[in-house]
Amino acid sequence: MRLEGKVAIITGAGRNIGEAVGHLFADEGAKVALIDIRLDAVDKVAAAINERHKGAAIAIQCDVSSASEVQDMVSTTVASFGGIDILVNNAAITDHTPALDLPEEEWDHILAVTLKSVFLTCKYVGHCLRDQGRGGKIINIASTSGHRGRADATAYSAAKGGLLNLTRSLAIQFAEFGVRVNSLTPNRIGSPVGKEEVPSEGRGITNLVGRPGVPLDIANAAIFLASDEADFIAAADILVDGGSLAGALQTPFSPK
Repeated sequence: MRLEGKVAIITGAGRNIGEAVGHLFADEGAKVALIDIRLDAVDKVAAAINERHKGAAIAIQCDVSSASEVQDMVSTTVASFGGIDILVNNAAITDHTPALDLPEEEWDHILAVTLKSVFLTCKYVGHCLRDQGRGGKIINIASTSGHRGRADATAYSAAKGGLLNLTRSLAIQFAEFGVRVNSLTPNRIGSPVGKEEVPSEGRGITNLVGRPGVPLDIANAAIFLASDEADFIAAADILVDGGSLAGALQTPFSPK
């Protein structure tokens, strides 16, 4: 198993991508601290994981935009599992408002949860990783919205764009104590940000693969970046978007 003996923190783990990452990491031998603002959501995910892997998961309620709550979350993880090896920053919220109509308070909230949280978790987990002296992996979940402008997601696009360069900056700083920092870029994976269900009408297929993305697509990429196989990868952004940034499929693929 690729993560045997490792301890991972996963934010936004109550649904969708974070939930899938939690399950796959546990399947690969990791102990997982599942973090979400909604304790009921991560309690359910932790219970499902522990049914298959006894004692592999704990659920922690945390507002990742709060420095004090992040520090408490890190301390709880270390007390429960003895250390930290992997951090997956997945928590995010979005807006659907043009800039001229976007309230300042909403801008601040989205930047705090989607970008400031990554700084905070990396800071306090980073202290732990440095002091442990055994290296580690940090994986930040970006978005195609951070690579191109969107008229309907002013603050979210700005936050995800900032996350991409924050990842590169932290990769440089954390390299000296053996921590590899990278990001993954999904596009329209599973349910929309902040929603529980995939819309019945679907989210459209605007990629080169010709099918919608699913949370497991991102989890599979995350398990690679978290494993020893990715030890030579640093400051990279891996596109797991079905090729959507390149363009849309012109002719549907049909196996022969």
